[in-house]
Amino acid sequence: MGSSRGRVTLAENARRSRKTIRRGPIAVTEPSRAVFLSYASQDAEAAQRICHALRAAGIEVWFDQSELRGGDAWDQSIRKQIKTCVLFIPVISHATHDRREGYFRLEWKLAVDRSHLMDPEMAFLLPVVIDDTRDDDERVPERFRELQWSRLPGGDATPTFVERVRRLLSPEAATAPGLARPASSTVASSAPAPRGLIRRQTRVLYGAIAVAVLLALGYFALERLSEPKLAAPLAASIAVLPLANESGDASQQYLSDGISEDLITALSQFPGLKVIGRTSAFHFRDSKEDSRTIGAKLGVARLLEGSVRRSGEMVRVTAELIDTADGSTQWSERYDRPYKDLFALQDDITHAVVVALRARLLPGEYAAAQSDRPPGGSLEAYNAMLQGRFYYLRSSGADDRKAIEYLTLATKLDPRYALAWSWLARAWTYLGSNILEGPAAQEAYAKAREAGDRSLALAPELAAAHLSRGYLLQVADYDWRGAEGEFRRALTLAPNDGDAKFNLSIALASFGELQPAIEFTQQALTTDPLRPSWHGVLALYLSALNRLDEAERAIRRAIELQPAALFVHYILTYIQVQRGNAQAALEAAQQEVPGPFQDAALALARQIGGDRTAADAALRTLTDRDANSSAYLIAEIYALRNDAKATFEWLDRAWSNRDPGILNLYFDAFILRFRDDPRFAAFCRKVGLPVPGETSSRKST
Repeated sequence: MGSSRGRVTLAENARRSRKTIRRGPIAVTEPSRAVFLSYASQDAEAAQRICHALRAAGIEVWFDQSELRGGDAWDQSIRKQIKTCVLFIPVISHATHDRREGYFRLEWKLAVDRSHLMDPEMAFLLPVVIDDTRDDDERVPERFRELQWSRLPGGDATPTFVERVRRLLSPEAATAPGLARPASSTVASSAPAPRGLIRRQTRVLYGAIAVAVLLALGYFALERLSEPKLAAPLAASIAVLPLANESGDASQQYLSDGISEDLITALSQFPGLKVIGRTSAFHFRDSKEDSRTIGAKLGVARLLEGSVRRSGEMVRVTAELIDTADGSTQWSERYDRPYKDLFALQDDITHAVVVALRARLLPGEYAAAQSDRPPGGSLEAYNAMLQGRFYYLRSSGADDRKAIEYLTLATKLDPRYALAWSWLARAWTYLGSNILEGPAAQEAYAKAREAGDRSLALAPELAAAHLSRGYLLQVADYDWRGAEGEFRRALTLAPNDGDAKFNLSIALASFGELQPAIEFTQQALTTDPLRPSWHGVLALYLSALNRLDEAERAIRRAIELQPAALFVHYILTYIQVQRGNAQAALEAAQQEVPGPFQDAALALARQIGGDRTAADAALRTLTDRDANSSAYLIAEIYALRNDAKATFEWLDRAWSNRDPGILNLYFDAFILRFRDDPRFAAFCRKVGLPVPGETSSRKST
């Protein structure tokens, strides 16, 4: 749960588009065909994504990236660009709502004034909203509110949006049908595509891939890693690469990893600083790639790297801050301290990094409420927590037992250590849902509840505690609403936490709220772009909306990131079945990891192959081998065969087995064929999911 297991540089884009880039305003060669991007400083990251997507398509964009605005020349340049650009794109958000003053408001006024001199049908203003800001926001100019807004969550510009901008910029385009017209005009809304499949078993989500949940897609966050395309990162962005263990003892790996993770946690507390998550940062352990390439793949301007060596009661940490643009070292230091001073050492490193990043870019104070440290300051308890977390993230039966052993020790050494209790709850939940069965699993869940209750009682403001509780409610109690509430609370407490966003996306998707689920997953991916599990879930969401081209690109990206991962080729099989491509489906199924998912993938692929004997035999093999563990998968295949009676019989069996695949009921293209069958509504009531016809009463996020 909370810790589940190349772009093109702006300079290169500039060369491709024959632009001149300099510090401050950007000169464009064809201002008459340019786009002006106006945004509040807090939305720089989202605006840069929009800029990058447009420039990658060869579109001229005026995008001010200067750190110091002001001066007559600068002001005149702004006014000239607004006067001559073809499209003016105001980026609307909570930040623009909250800021009563700002230069972007002058830019908006200038653009609105110019629009009043134009033909009413001429497309000039193209408002873009990057979050859930309402289109009747009273702090947005009335002229903007009269227009249809393009919603690009987090600034992720879709290919459709880019293509529309390209059409609007074409010399023959005088108006913008369906895009930037008054709201009173007839504009066809983007209706959802036919429902496709989201096939996700939480035994995979929280199971053998729990620390790596399903896998796929990354093109929302970056282009293929194999391509030499790099993106210009934000100035206030950093990735903490795993510090090398130079102790000469492999058993000390947990310490260097733990210090690395704690530095990630500490730096993440500073508003305005983008910090890459553990999974993506640790992807580059022992990497031979240069800093520029790593920085581009992660979308960051700086890397923090170094090493840890512990010898007896002394620890040495070396650290250096690298500028990814040119590989230069901006700051470096070596610390030799007694191990008992480890917390102070971490504080020193964090402070030095912030200073090196020019602390003026990072307003706000460090939020100690989300600290990884024990309240009593016990290094022994901290050490035990690090080891427990280390083994939990390795995700195997034996490692889970070790994780529980160390986390239990941490709670004994400091009974007030809320974070250790939350990890202990998570470990027991994982063990119960993936390793144990029957009474043993229920006993594990009981221990998870006890640990989770202790964590929340000790630190009700700890995001990790709410993530652990949500995980337990979801996989043990099937309390879908309760889990959603816990994930929302975690996100409120830790707004930059990618795990909270990702887990909330799962909860929303289980209720049919797929679009907000996609948006939260995309937001999570901005801080962990190489996390295969999140890419996979995003691919499933896309498939659920029948966006099969995007879904296939996503799953192939996942396969590229983790070729031998469980379940990825099953997802590809399902997409090919949706396409009706029998040969491609069979080829994908044959590449799935041997076991229940390969059996299911083969049975699925055979159903559209035309050979009924082979189709029946493949389904019989799946049923004979995996009836208990794959009841939902079998129901899915009977639904594909249009056998309603068998479908609902196997769904009932899946519920009796508490098969987590039931979470995907509302996004399964095949089972939803029977959405109007009274048995479907009855089943939803039984398992606590929304009932058809009643889902509209729930307000979408």
